[in-house]
Amino acid sequence: MDREFIQEMEDIRQHKNRHVRIKIMSGHFATSNSHLNTYIDMSTVKTRHNNARETAKELAAGYVNTPIDSIVCLDDTNVIGAFLAENLAEGNQYSVNKGKNISVISPEYNALGQIMFRDNQQRMVRGMNVLVLAASVTTGKTLKHAVNSVNYYRGKLAGVCAVFSAAGKIGDVEIKRLFTGEDLPNYKAYNTADCPMCKRGERIEALINSFGYSKI
Repeated sequence: MDREFIQEMEDIRQHKNRHVRIKIMSGHFATSNSHLNTYIDMSTVKTRHNNARETAKELAAGYVNTPIDSIVCLDDTNVIGAFLAENLAEGNQYSVNKGKNISVISPEYNALGQIMFRDNQQRMVRGMNVLVLAASVTTGKTLKHAVNSVNYYRGKLAGVCAVFSAAGKIGDVEIKRLFTGEDLPNYKAYNTADCPMCKRGERIEALINSFGYSKI
């Protein structure tokens, strides 16, 4: 990222743990599923080990009494996932996950956009207590695919968590999140066909996905 791009972004830190941070920028952005008025940059918590570790510690606090055998990492969250597994397995003596060797895996997407696990990873899902980890939840579409995939491969969904999610649930499943819509009060996501920014003739500034931001 160039210096000008970084300077345009606002730093948002969690009140409880200031090392847990995201950056945001206002504008008109497009994802594969929606249009957004806010770009949320997760680079810091996904790639810097100190911030990823602190993010994982906060997420782990919600699963002290939840058995977890595998963590499915969406949105390039493997670094957070590894620290999350470590936090769960090295928790206090009363933790149900104390001493476990927790698997940290990433799914694959086939040509139809479906989430799948290769044969060598299926043993880490089938019959296991699976926690799904996401970076940012907008429409919830990818998260729903992940939950359906865990069920398809006969895993037992232990929970769903995210660094940011505007929604508190996906179906009947709670999304445990560190940042909510209250932290980003101006955040809006729109169906592509009903985007008010498009209707006003405002050009799309960038394409965004789990890898980041590409100006157009």
